[in-house]
Amino acid sequence: MTSPLRIALVIGSTREGRFGPTLARWIAGVAAARTDIELTVLDLVDADLPAHWTPDPGPRGRAFIESLAEADAYVLLTPEYNHSFPASLKQAIDVAGRVWARKPVGFVSYGGLSGGLRAVEQLRPVFAELHAATIRETVSFHQFPFDEEGLPHDTVASERAVTTMLDDLVWWADALRSARRRDEVLGEAA
Repeated sequence: MTSPLRIALVIGSTREGRFGPTLARWIAGVAAARTDIELTVLDLVDADLPAHWTPDPGPRGRAFIESLAEADAYVLLTPEYNHSFPASLKQAIDVAGRVWARKPVGFVSYGGLSGGLRAVEQLRPVFAELHAATIRETVSFHQFPFDEEGLPHDTVASERAVTTMLDDLVWWADALRSARRRDEVLGEAA
């Protein structure tokens, strides 16, 4: 049996009062029922990345990048700010650089009428440039349909959407992990 795939769920906003941690807790709960993945939540607040690009993002930034590098796949949790994704997320993507290469990226978006989908559409070409594979299945939450306990109002449909996204992410992560291992055996660089 193959070892579980390591998935890093990245909370992409650092704003005060953000919804990302609530959503991340719920998604982690859904993922905990699976035996094919090990999900780790990475919060950009904890990464404490500098506001400008630097070759040394500091000890917390280096730990964040190392955690990303260990992952086989990613789920990015992004709100939509002004029809795009947060600057903190772009900084994290750029600072991590090549760790994204040849790995799949899934998206969970939230906010407003579009549910963050405009942010996701702007993230796709960024990851294409980094040689990452974005998956089609995206989970989107419109107008924050969660109750005070952090549960979606339509739990069944929401869990189904997350499960479908994770199923697709696992397929791509397994295929790309096998390809990366083959390249390592052949001595090819990512």
